[in-house]
Amino acid sequence: MAKVELKAPIVEEIASAIKDAQSVVLVDYRGLTVEQDTQLRKNLREAGVTYKVYKNTFMTRAFKDTECEDLTQYLEGPNAIAISAEDATAPARVLAEFAKTADKLEIKAGIVEGTVYDAKGIAAIASIPSREVLISRLLGSMQSPVTNFARVMNQLAEKGGASAAAE
Repeated sequence: MAKVELKAPIVEEIASAIKDAQSVVLVDYRGLTVEQDTQLRKNLREAGVTYKVYKNTFMTRAFKDTECEDLTQYLEGPNAIAISAEDATAPARVLAEFAKTADKLEIKAGIVEGTVYDAKGIAAIASIPSREVLISRLLGSMQSPVTNFARVMNQLAEKGGASAAAE
């Protein structure tokens, strides 16, 4: 079997993973201990993020003619790729949080919903809360005025209704 035939399934695996991805982030993992790498993989798995190490040539071939093609300029040295199909900010958030404790982990670049970001852009995206947190904040802000209105109406009713308020 030719070498190309052996490599094709790996390239296809990468291509299918990035095809429907909300975000793709490239990191340089050099210098991480086995314990740190294991913890990072666990954190990413819990967030629903796929994290794998591939050869740069495989990633270059998989990125060709996709929205990830602009990431090929960052493929120097050892790279790992974090891919999320559900939460667009999850890879950036988890990697940035982990990089605070493991200074050897370097975020290189990424694509979030079709837009390419460098390391600074990914760091900014990492500060965006998850979808669930944003929804709970929205619901909390919508519920707050209703709750306050109900309290005022309850206090008016306890004082004797509208006649007490008019006096």
